[in-house]
Amino acid sequence: MYKTEFITTEEDRKNDATVVFGFWMYLMTDFVLFASLFATYAVLRTGAMPGSLVFSAPFVLLETVILLTSSFTSGLTLLAARSGSRAWVVAGLVTTFSLGARFLTMEMSEFSKLIAEGSGPQTSGFLSSYFTLVGTHGLHIAVGLVWATALAIAIARAGLTRSNMRKLMLWSMFWHFLDIVWIFIFTIVYLLAL
Repeated sequence: MYKTEFITTEEDRKNDATVVFGFWMYLMTDFVLFASLFATYAVLRTGAMPGSLVFSAPFVLLETVILLTSSFTSGLTLLAARSGSRAWVVAGLVTTFSLGARFLTMEMSEFSKLIAEGSGPQTSGFLSSYFTLVGTHGLHIAVGLVWATALAIAIARAGLTRSNMRKLMLWSMFWHFLDIVWIFIFTIVYLLAL
């Protein structure tokens, strides 16, 4: 989980195990949420998508590369934390935040473009399911960005304490989960539409 010198007692280990288990339970509820949104999308997706809903392959691919790169930087951030480098951890969080914010900006511009073209969520059940699925992922990204900001501030102020290490590990799990969800969105929503 993280360096053993941060864990001082058996009670600390049990508390950490309980927190990690609880977080896994949360991720499983998010998994169920996304599974139901994917199922809804699949049911409402008719044989042909609306003509206005044409995705740009380079744009979506760039979004994907940016988000997957942010997953890589979040992993490097966790490695930097395990080696005890506070400066590299903060730099990794800032880099991951920047990539995640860029991804979210691109997603919001895509939504704006669709709405401007008259393909908003109120247009059809299919578009409603599309906006709900992709928008829910975007909302999770926004939460991850707020969490990364709070972590960077906490680590810059207090250092790599046991508590901050645990929070960083949980954030990294959350961020990787969002990348996995995006791979499914990229495949099911975008690749099948191209």
